[in-house]
Amino acid sequence: MKLALFLALAVAQWQTLSVPSKASFRGLSAVDDNIVWVSGTEATVLRTIDAGKSWNILKVPKAEGLDFRGIRAFDDATAVLMSSGPAEKGQARVYRTADAGKTWSLVLEEKTKGAFFDCIAFWDAKHGILVGDPVDGHFMVYTTADGGKTWQRVAPERLPAALPNEGAFAASNSCLAVEGAGNAWFATGGGAVARVFRSTNLGQSWFVFNTPVQPHNGSTGIFSLVFQGEFHGMAVGGDYQQPDALFPNPLNANDGGRAWQRLGPPQGRFLSSIAVAPGVGRMPGTVHAAGPSGIYSLSSTGQWVQQSDLNVNVIAFPSAKSGWAAGPKGLIARWNIESPAGVQKP
Repeated sequence: MKLALFLALAVAQWQTLSVPSKASFRGLSAVDDNIVWVSGTEATVLRTIDAGKSWNILKVPKAEGLDFRGIRAFDDATAVLMSSGPAEKGQARVYRTADAGKTWSLVLEEKTKGAFFDCIAFWDAKHGILVGDPVDGHFMVYTTADGGKTWQRVAPERLPAALPNEGAFAASNSCLAVEGAGNAWFATGGGAVARVFRSTNLGQSWFVFNTPVQPHNGSTGIFSLVFQGEFHGMAVGGDYQQPDALFPNPLNANDGGRAWQRLGPPQGRFLSSIAVAPGVGRMPGTVHAAGPSGIYSLSSTGQWVQQSDLNVNVIAFPSAKSGWAAGPKGLIARWNIESPAGVQKP
């Protein structure tokens, strides 16, 4: 079994799929190998239930022009959708559907000037969390306990104060990670030091920890993080305006996110998304990351091995058998070890 999996991994490729859209996708939720939802610019939402062979275009009413940068789906019918943009322009919203996108309910709209939604995640089908940029010195955090039907803002004083110019990045809906029954982390940039905030109680109270990253401008910091269990986390990022600038990708933590270390020397690429492909049996999961320069897997020596040169915003791995990627200009790609003959397109 291990040998067969290794051989399949060696020959499998990322294959771009034909989709009915040229939107820039940053929202990606892979429920399983067959059911995948994606979202992006111009209020675009797509769904497949047959592993990408066909796609449904889902219309959200009165949402023209919104940039849907985050989506989390629970099955083929139920999903929660987040738009990113200035709240004062009506662009900070959350929608929910329970009928495969036939109808949508507007379940949260923030109108406070300066508010900007960054990431949304769920621990399970009921409990979820949303993080937005600081307003009046504190990050905005909202939680739900009914599957996204209603949302409550966590009191600002329950979060450590934000640094000047500090914010989170809505680049891949993965600046926020959740694990277990109530652990959550979100990463920042733009301030004097990139930091990771941590909660152990469903987002109701928070601690914050510094990382070795010292951003030199507002476009630099940690863009994505992932946790394998309660203690082991990894994070990637960089400067999205200078994607070839040196950056310590990845960062590693083995204590629940309290202390972060560089894993190897700085590597010259901006990475906007990190994810783990589940392992098989006792084999550990494989860490993958992606950005404008392509999709990479992390070797045992801490070096990135390039799998593809596709320009990608976000990746997801619902199982050890398949992976999904989405990006600009309608890019959706699939990696499937059961179909190693797929031809990667430019």
